[in-house]
Amino acid sequence: MLIILKERKGEYKRKTLETEVEVKINLDGKGINNLQTEIYFLNHMLTLFARHGFFDLEMKAKGDLEIDYHHTVEDIGICLGEAIKEALQDKKGIKRYGFTILPMDESLVQVALDLSGRGQLIYRVQFKQERVGSFEVSLVEEFFRALSYHSGMTLHINLLYGKSSHHIIEAIFKAFARSLDEATREDNRLNNIPSSKGVMD
Repeated sequence: MLIILKERKGEYKRKTLETEVEVKINLDGKGINNLQTEIYFLNHMLTLFARHGFFDLEMKAKGDLEIDYHHTVEDIGICLGEAIKEALQDKKGIKRYGFTILPMDESLVQVALDLSGRGQLIYRVQFKQERVGSFEVSLVEEFFRALSYHSGMTLHINLLYGKSSHHIIEAIFKAFARSLDEATREDNRLNNIPSSKGVMD
């Protein structure tokens, strides 16, 4: 039986002339979330991320939404990435890799990730609509680019097929959650860093 000795938690705050963001995450949570971003579609997606990854997530974000959502969405990605990196600590004993193919009605999304310490995003998704409500679908890529670089995660997101932008984005966030949950799980066969180099960066 795998025993988690202590909860792995991380938090990060970022304040600029454009935004003010605070994020807390518990990787060993139950999917409880308290999200206050003023971007309601993103709240919905992050709620799905928390629940499907079993992450406890708290977030407060204010930004220059009267201009557009870009600065706020990007900075939320930065802060969540940094909080994940802090929660992972030295990464000893984790599985490191996560992979999910997830359906959402007519859409099918593939997400694969490696908690390598080398942040990069490979994003192969095309949308047929530019917006879901007031949310620009191009911001999904900006969010995950910021998150992957600041968490030190290699992240591949591929749309296999789909029509509804809402369904595609929802599948992406759910698949990402399940992949991250898998990669951050502790493996009782491991008692060291899961790399032949002895470091992950």
